[in-house]
Amino acid sequence: MQAAGALVWRTAGRRLEVLLIHRPRYDDWSWPKGKLDGDGESLPMCAVREVKEETGISVVLGVPLPSVRYRLTDGRVKVCTYWAATPAPQECPAIAPRGRIKDASKHEVDESRWVEARAARKLLTRSDDVEPLEALLDLWDDGLLDTWTVIVARHGRARSRSSWKGGEPTRPLTPVGAKQAGAMVPILAAYGVEEVLSSPWERCVATMGPYLDASGLDLITAPQLTETAATKNKPAVRSFVGDLLGARRRPTVVCTHRPVLPVVLTAISARSPYRLSKALPDRDPYLRTAELLVIHMARRATGKARLVALERQRGPEA
Repeated sequence: MQAAGALVWRTAGRRLEVLLIHRPRYDDWSWPKGKLDGDGESLPMCAVREVKEETGISVVLGVPLPSVRYRLTDGRVKVCTYWAATPAPQECPAIAPRGRIKDASKHEVDESRWVEARAARKLLTRSDDVEPLEALLDLWDDGLLDTWTVIVARHGRARSRSSWKGGEPTRPLTPVGAKQAGAMVPILAAYGVEEVLSSPWERCVATMGPYLDASGLDLITAPQLTETAATKNKPAVRSFVGDLLGARRRPTVVCTHRPVLPVVLTAISARSPYRLSKALPDRDPYLRTAELLVIHMARRATGKARLVALERQRGPEA
């Protein structure tokens, strides 16, 4: 059984606080979490939905944390995937694409409480729930919990090159690609994407279209993300991506093409510690159609921006 949740955090002065919930049915204190809703929901969207249902707070996902795995009384194994998360900023455009989320009943959750993070160890009922907390505390102690997110997206499935006579800039998505684009929307919303950059070529623009429509955001086109740029001016592409990663910004998605990905990944690797650089895709096609590489950046004490975590996400229609 798959479930998802989040360790929501905030600072109060120099204190780190986390948000716990109390479930009267079990009389326990735990993290907001719950099962996938069964209609193709992604784990990231499940996490933000459950937090909103159980605490009333809309959140934006940050770095992934260790999953918790345990056996239920009926013998099934439940795996709960966790992220660090922060309350969404006011008027966050990523809230609208999530749709209406109802509050949980008081019989399910009757209290949510902000607790000093280290004190939460003693309040948590299940010992398993301490593991993601310890990871959160390690990131806090290392100054790497306050991150920003850059998502690299490969466009949805497009018409084959041989079947399209209109030229590469206008080659469109297939019907499957259009469904893949729609399936990206809740994932981008879960990470709070507020800025959308894309190759100006049709298949990338169309891939971002559903999220733009749902969020009300405007598209920013970047010629550096086209296949032509990757062929003729690789340094410009690397510089463009390096600048995106190096400057703290609102959560951003960058949509590009498969032939551009090796150049993009080289720029990401330059800001990655060895263990994470080895986890980057290194074989063609690098990302599947409509797949997302979620990059979490933080600024170290030296002032240099470094990659601290990465994920790969793909919607159910992909």
